[in-house]
Amino acid sequence: MTRSLRSLLARGKATLASLLCCGSLSVSALDTATVVSSALSPDCLEYRVVGICFWLYCTYGGCSVRTSVKVRHYVPDAVVSSYANTGENPWSEVRAMSSPSGEAQGGGDGTTNHDNENNLARFKNADVIGHPGSLVFSAFASGFGYSCSGAGTAFMPYLLSTLDTVAWRYNLPELAYPEALTPGLREVGSRAGVNLWGHVYPRGGFLHQSDDYQAAAVVAQRAGDVVTRKGQPHVYWPLLADAKDGYWPAGELMESDATTGKWQELTPTLSNACAVFPHSDTKVQAQRGDYAWALWRPYACCERKGQVFLGSVDFM
Repeated sequence: MTRSLRSLLARGKATLASLLCCGSLSVSALDTATVVSSALSPDCLEYRVVGICFWLYCTYGGCSVRTSVKVRHYVPDAVVSSYANTGENPWSEVRAMSSPSGEAQGGGDGTTNHDNENNLARFKNADVIGHPGSLVFSAFASGFGYSCSGAGTAFMPYLLSTLDTVAWRYNLPELAYPEALTPGLREVGSRAGVNLWGHVYPRGGFLHQSDDYQAAAVVAQRAGDVVTRKGQPHVYWPLLADAKDGYWPAGELMESDATTGKWQELTPTLSNACAVFPHSDTKVQAQRGDYAWALWRPYACCERKGQVFLGSVDFM
């Protein structure tokens, strides 16, 4: 590790410690430095040794089988912003990426601000942008042992809802999908548990939800659902890595399933922990309806020790 990287990592740890000393902190404006520091979270990392990989190593003198440790941990692939006013992404440095356009101008919701109102539609824009903390995170994760790379590229726009107008603002064609028409299918939360936050389909910006935080979380889940799949009827770039010998990347994101991905709140409060939606943690309502989470995804890998990968064995 270079001296400059060690210095950057040390400053990042100090910043995170000061911000998260009490578990979470109100964040009025989200900037890149805060996003980078948030990647230094052992809870979200969840580093584990899960098995052994076997490699065939050959030289002129013959061949032998070598082993390496198989590890699994989460990687902050992207920052997912869910916000009411078009062009006002809470992450200030990337705000210009999703400026209002001819087809995407307004925002907000249909509320009249009555406390008992729960039948009017809310609207949220959503941006999925590559997490900028990959360098600091890699150094941080390497402190636990061998680490895996993620699929995200820093500052890469994987989905900008202002460019996805037909799908995001008109729900076409997903308005007619079975997932959008069938109660109980692809939902964030549970009807039986009286904790239903919303439907994943149609994966657009509108939904009926009286709680603004829950509405933003559902829209973030929708955006994450789109970018972690290929061939979707949206304007986006897939946030996926290809599997290879000794490397098992994250697959499709599924709601309420931490084994496919989990969320770290960045604003309006900065958290040092990750969770899935729905959760029972304290939910702070953003004054301007703008929220952002880091999307952490699970990866497994092992260090290459030979020319041919023979397979792996996972521990119980």
